[in-house]
Amino acid sequence: MQPEDLIRAKLGRARRKPIEVSKENLVRAECFQPDASLPLVIQPLVNGIDPVAWATTNRSWIAQQLSVHGGVLFRNFNITSVEMFRQFVAAVAGKEPLAYSERSSPRMAVADNIYTSTDYPANQSIFLHNENSYQQSWPMYIFFYCATPASEGGETPIADCRKIYERISPNVRQRFIERKWMYVRNFGDGFGLPWQTVFQTNDPGVVEEHCRESGIQVEWRSGNRLRISAIRNAVTTHPRTGEPVWFNHATFFHVTTLEPAVRDALLADYEGADLPTNTFYGEGSPIEPEVLDELREAYRRETVAFPWQANDVLLLDNMLVAHGRAPYTGERKVLVGMAHPYSLVEN
Repeated sequence: MQPEDLIRAKLGRARRKPIEVSKENLVRAECFQPDASLPLVIQPLVNGIDPVAWATTNRSWIAQQLSVHGGVLFRNFNITSVEMFRQFVAAVAGKEPLAYSERSSPRMAVADNIYTSTDYPANQSIFLHNENSYQQSWPMYIFFYCATPASEGGETPIADCRKIYERISPNVRQRFIERKWMYVRNFGDGFGLPWQTVFQTNDPGVVEEHCRESGIQVEWRSGNRLRISAIRNAVTTHPRTGEPVWFNHATFFHVTTLEPAVRDALLADYEGADLPTNTFYGEGSPIEPEVLDELREAYRRETVAFPWQANDVLLLDNMLVAHGRAPYTGERKVLVGMAHPYSLVEN
């Protein structure tokens, strides 16, 4: 079964499970599916709620729900503009949205640190991943705002990384815990983002300083090409819940996870560490095909999805929940904001 077929099947089974009504009787919170706690859907029970004021007042309660469920879908809050979405992000997070740095996907800025979601062709799916989990620091909160839902498809599938961790066989988990994982990225060969876009600078010295501070190896190659690599943990303990989570880009960045047509085209022109992006075990040895198949299956088995409605806002704990994108038809506009930077080095 293809990922989009699995999403459709789960959508067909979805029913909401009541959870609670707030003590102020202003909102109702219920699970979207009867057999899963992700996502929690919060909707107003009365008209005229100011979503920014409500989020500011209930910030701690929202954070508590996020730690339990991993993802919260705010529906029917009448968030009708990009600026209102930006204010809502700041209200929920208690901080202004973050800039998108050390980029791995094409995005356009539409407001102050508010971006389009990944600008990939509509007929392609995007495999589940945790934003910036290949970096030493990452946003703890990631928000998605549906300004325009697709005519068909275009869901943002999500999966609980605690359950992904549990679903992976213990020997594979231990292998990655001990050996870690490594990514290699190449820029300047005519495929993917240029390094100037990734690092938001034209100065190689700025790139080198950033990489030195971030534990990234740098290799400048002929023709102003750049290769970077870094070794990262595959499993991380969530700082708030204390739970182990499968938090990495080892599957997402691996060439075999790409859409078949894209994968085959790349493998026809590049090999191993010369690919635009690829992953390995921490010491540089290849990850076995059967292991990659197991990892992809773990993500797929934990995938849940819901159809977007206009003005929906989805908040994810970026460490607890991975996200992706289903193919779609028609116009689709989903925006992204990030908040609460976290670093294992600093924390």
